[in-house]
Amino acid sequence: MKPALRLVLDKDSQNNNSFKPADRSDEALLDAYSLAVTAAAEKVSPSVVNIEVRHSPDSQQASPSRRSAEARGSGSGFVVTPDGFILTNSHVVHGASKIGVTLADGRNFEARLIGEDPDTDLAVIRITAYGLVPAQLGDSKSIRVGQLVVAIGNPYGFQCTVTAGVVSALGRSLRSQSGRLIDDVIQTDAALNPGNSGGPLVTSRGEVIGVNTAVILPAQGLCFATAINTAKHVAGLLIRDGKVRRGQLGVAGQNVVLHRRQVLLHNLAVSSGVLVVSLEPNGPGYRAGLREGDVIVAYGNHPVASIDDLHKFLTEEQVGAKVELTALRGGDKTVLDVVPEESQRQAKAP
Repeated sequence: MKPALRLVLDKDSQNNNSFKPADRSDEALLDAYSLAVTAAAEKVSPSVVNIEVRHSPDSQQASPSRRSAEARGSGSGFVVTPDGFILTNSHVVHGASKIGVTLADGRNFEARLIGEDPDTDLAVIRITAYGLVPAQLGDSKSIRVGQLVVAIGNPYGFQCTVTAGVVSALGRSLRSQSGRLIDDVIQTDAALNPGNSGGPLVTSRGEVIGVNTAVILPAQGLCFATAINTAKHVAGLLIRDGKVRRGQLGVAGQNVVLHRRQVLLHNLAVSSGVLVVSLEPNGPGYRAGLREGDVIVAYGNHPVASIDDLHKFLTEEQVGAKVELTALRGGDKTVLDVVPEESQRQAKAP
C-alpha cells in the first residue's frame, strides 16, 4: 500500500495565517468595490423614480380597431429639488398625454411636463408630493477615465435596478434625435437597458455626474450619459422658461470638402465648410445676403468646418446679436452681417 500523501509546508508557510479560514462577519467579507457600490446605491436610490407615459392615438391615422388603444412607455428619472422637480430624458416623455411617477417608497403621482430640450435629450417634469429626497448633484468635470460609476434605473420596469462599471471615456459627442450633437457625453460600461433612460449615473460617493441617455446595440458595454454639468444648465433654463432658446440662420446645408487651392488662396483655418442648399424666405441668412451655393467657412471669429460647428455657435446668447458670417461664393470670399433668430422648431438644419 502506498503511503498517504502529505502536504508539506515550509516554516514560513506554517507560521502565517493565510491558510486558516477567517472568522469574519458578512459585512467584513465585502470588498471595497462592493462596499462602494452598495453605499452609492443606498444613498441615491430614494431619489430615483419610475416614469410611465401614455400617448394618445392619432384618431386621424389610426384604424378604427386601434383608435381606443394607447401607446405606453416607461423610463427613469431622479428628484433634483425638494419641491418635486424631476430630471429625465426628453425621449422618455416627448409627446406624452399622461405622465405617471412612482417613487422608491411606492407612492404614485401624476406629473406634468415643465419643459424639454430634444437637442440634449433632457426634460424636467414635476410632481406635487412631500418627503422627497433630492439627489446630490456632482461635478462632471472632476471625474476621470477608469473611475467607478453606478447606474440606477428601471430597466423593463424592474424598479431601482443597480449596475456598476467604470468611466470608459470622456468628452464624447452623441447625435440627438433632433439631429444636433450632444457634447461632453460620458461613455461607460455600466449596463443600461430600455427603461434605464433618464436615470442617474453616480460616483462611489453617491454624487450624480450624468443622466443615462443611450446605448449602442448590439454592442456590449457602449453606454452613454449626458454630463451633469450640461444637465444642470439645461434644467435651470427649463424650470425658468420651459424651453432652451437657440439661434438659427434659416439655412439648410450639407458638409463639403474645400478645394486645397481655395484653402491656400484665402488662408482658411478649415479644409471643409457648410454648403448652403436652401434658405428660408426672409430668414436671417437670406436677409444677410446668403445665397444657395455659398459655402460658410466662419462664424464670427470661429472657423466653421461642419453643420455641427454652426450648431455649437448658435447659442441663446447669439439670438438678436449681429455677427460676421464668412462664406465662399465662386472663387471669392465674402463677409456678411447676420442676426440669428430664435429657433421655433427642432430641426437638423442650422
